[in-house]
Amino acid sequence: MRPEDASHMQQVAEVTSILGGSAEMAQSGSESSRVGPVELGFVEPAAPERLVSSQFPSKVGGRPAWLSLLLPGPELLECGGCAQPLVFLLQVYAPREHAFHRSLLIFCCTSPDCPNRSFATLRSQLGRINEFYSAEPQPEVPVRPIPGLKLCRVCGASGPKTCSRCHRARYCGKKHQVADWKAGHRAACSQPDESDDDGVSTLNILFPEFELVMELEDSEGEELQTCGELSATESVCTSEVTEELELELEAMAKHATKEDRIFAKFKKRIAVAPDQVLRYCRGGSPLWVSGVNIPTNSDIPNCSCGARREFEFQVMPQLLNQLKVDRLGESMDWGTLIVYTCTQSCDPGNAYILEFIWKQDFSIEEV
Repeated sequence: MRPEDASHMQQVAEVTSILGGSAEMAQSGSESSRVGPVELGFVEPAAPERLVSSQFPSKVGGRPAWLSLLLPGPELLECGGCAQPLVFLLQVYAPREHAFHRSLLIFCCTSPDCPNRSFATLRSQLGRINEFYSAEPQPEVPVRPIPGLKLCRVCGASGPKTCSRCHRARYCGKKHQVADWKAGHRAACSQPDESDDDGVSTLNILFPEFELVMELEDSEGEELQTCGELSATESVCTSEVTEELELELEAMAKHATKEDRIFAKFKKRIAVAPDQVLRYCRGGSPLWVSGVNIPTNSDIPNCSCGARREFEFQVMPQLLNQLKVDRLGESMDWGTLIVYTCTQSCDPGNAYILEFIWKQDFSIEEV
């Protein structure tokens, strides 16, 4: 999902087709009338130089690889439940025909004391000719700070505030500044080493960093190659489901409620690729983990431009295992996180625009 050579425009067209759109729909700005195949996301270790902004990565954890370098203000990344800064979770590089570069970034609250942990999804997109990157693909180089980009030492978000003592260390706000001071900046602050302003805090609140690698879903019937044709109660047939799971699902089916059938479908569908952490199918339908808390059309607000939003991708619960959230001393959990984006993919210029994310938990019976 990253540009690799000078034929990037052709690759974008191919990616757009794979991710569920067509050049004709994108150019006309019409809403999706065709649903593409399902792509699955898996995490893999990667060299840091592959995961920086100039390489347009899809990635999990670490610091954001910001697309537009005019960063969103910290107020967009503040938890509505506890007012703590949100932490970067993942981003997906998903260009469209009329958006040569396009990234979606998810942030989440990691505070164990928060009464209502918030999630936020930001969209950024740029043309091939833009003020931040060359029109041609750039080689991978050792990671260096981007000149002029002022980032919080703690979380990697916009850092408009500076340490009042050394005037070098930057922060998104007072909360991370105070936390970093206690974590060690107090000692480093008085040192004459000017590199400290580009350093990373010893206060590690970030998730483990991985590359997010996308592959087409492998399934038996062609009807499973598009996610939009599947309803919440449809059965799923695959040739790779284990015999043990087949027996379990058959036993469930004998006394299955609608809730049981939905969860059985979820288990059987992901059994083909149990390590998947993301499912991408723009314009399709999510794979629900429960019959409870499924949004209606009225629950999904239109984009700020007025256009309808559609399903683009969902984050799977398997990601929690990869993130090792237990090390954070908290009980972060979700059944699935579902991202809905503007059908028109309206142009925000160099700004970041909020999209809509829906969190669905496992029902009590499934836990």
